[in-house]
Amino acid sequence: MVNQPISLILVGAIKVTNPRARGKKSFQDIVDSIESVGLKRPITVTKRAVDQGSFTHDLVCGQGRLEAFKVLGQAEIPAFVIEATRAEALVKGLVENCARRQHNAYELLRDISRLKASKYTDVEIAAKIGLSAEYVRGVARLLVQGEKRLLRAVESGQIPLAVAVDISNADDLGVQMVLQHAYESNALRGHKLVMARRLIENRRRRGKGLETSLPQRQRRLSAAALIKAYEEDTDRKRILVRKADAARNRLLFVTHALRQLMAEESFHDVLTAEGLGTIPKTLAARISKVEPA
Repeated sequence: MVNQPISLILVGAIKVTNPRARGKKSFQDIVDSIESVGLKRPITVTKRAVDQGSFTHDLVCGQGRLEAFKVLGQAEIPAFVIEATRAEALVKGLVENCARRQHNAYELLRDISRLKASKYTDVEIAAKIGLSAEYVRGVARLLVQGEKRLLRAVESGQIPLAVAVDISNADDLGVQMVLQHAYESNALRGHKLVMARRLIENRRRRGKGLETSLPQRQRRLSAAALIKAYEEDTDRKRILVRKADAARNRLLFVTHALRQLMAEESFHDVLTAEGLGTIPKTLAARISKVEPA
């Protein structure tokens, strides 16, 4: 569009056919930038074949700039007017939106879905939006499986895309193996591993989507579901009790062994020779069966 002429179009005559949500801060940044230095790049529109009401053009890309002009009270906005069918205009808008450096998981998911619906291959989509074909392939797979929760985690940097795809294709046991492999390969460590486990638990309990609440009819649990939940909770508590018993037995063994060693004079001599003639008061009280004060 370097040599394409720029036209002044009435702001009120442009219809936004593919509206997008935008954060207040990012939108205010656009407004402030246009107010201080002007419009850096014209918007792109296509002329309607048939006027509908006051609209003479459809917006292809530049919704933020158009809305900023409205906020600033401008009557006209510079624009490139291109010739394109409705489908072509939609694709051009999607390409620009996808190519933005900052986009949220839902938008990326929706736009790649629309590009695929327009018969673009993963390689073609990757070339258009500046991402790798493997990334687009992974996102498309998560999209098909409805894994919005996993995709949001990928976009926020909580887990790598490859790990998210493996999780989406695994059952409960397989998910644990995926996490173990990710830990061993240094793909997930420390805080990220904790966040991944929390994500998987939320996905198991609340589903793959991002909905925060379920319809009322889905909240009603059947008797079988309640029994299953009770059994799962009981199993977790049994495991906890077994771990506590194992820890207690180990401590009893260590206490008994230390008690026998402390009864040996030769052991005392070794400790003294190594400069370890004293032990903590609590440990000494436990060994001698005397409760600490």
